[in-house]
Amino acid sequence: MSPTVGSAAQVLHRLHRDRVAGDPLVLPGPWDAVSARAFEAAGFPALATPSAGIAASLGYEDGATPAAEMFAAVTRIVRAVSVPVTADLEGGYGLPAPELVKRVRESGAVGVNLEDTGPGGGLKEPRAHAEWLAEVRAAAGPGLLVNARVDTYIRGASEPLEEAIARARLYAAAGADCVYPIAAPPADLPALRAALGNLPLNALAAPDGGPSFAELGRLGATRITFGDGLLLRARDDLAALATKLRGNATV
Repeated sequence: MSPTVGSAAQVLHRLHRDRVAGDPLVLPGPWDAVSARAFEAAGFPALATPSAGIAASLGYEDGATPAAEMFAAVTRIVRAVSVPVTADLEGGYGLPAPELVKRVRESGAVGVNLEDTGPGGGLKEPRAHAEWLAEVRAAAGPGLLVNARVDTYIRGASEPLEEAIARARLYAAAGADCVYPIAAPPADLPALRAALGNLPLNALAAPDGGPSFAELGRLGATRITFGDGLLLRARDDLAALATKLRGNATV
């Protein structure tokens, strides 16, 4: 069973705070209770649910999961493990900040990942998004760990690094505890790290053959997440097993 929300929140904050260069916090992304328990059993101290992974596990396209089903999935994951869980809640599902925070608390999650892509697929106006993040911070108090995802690299910004830095600074001023410029190339991490000072920086795990976790840490990453990458690998492994089973089956 999960620890109390208060103690889990304290642990999650400490895990982000107590990092040194070359030793980032690695947070696997479970999509259901079984995967969450597997990651906990492997020794990971906290988990970060991926919205795309949960969407796929529930039969939805990324971004199309109804809010009620996403919160229900997060609740099941939290209930299945004893480590802190932070939840990817996309753009907040159009919920007012107090309602979003209420539902996060009910799920048992102690952190959130909130992106700045709008309902139409384009980037939100950064100051308006920062104001909404400030409302989330005010409604939640200091306990909830807010990871502000910056989508300039995946939404066609003309100068993705410069705009990521500008947005990250706005979101930090609004109360974000961590900033996540998703898909930022490893070469941009030092500039992001320098611009953000001590603010934790989330990097997306590189595909096979990319920099190691330690190297991403040395480049500036405080925390590493996977998006739906782990689910996709599990899907491919399952597909290979299914093919093997079918080959051995009696027709």
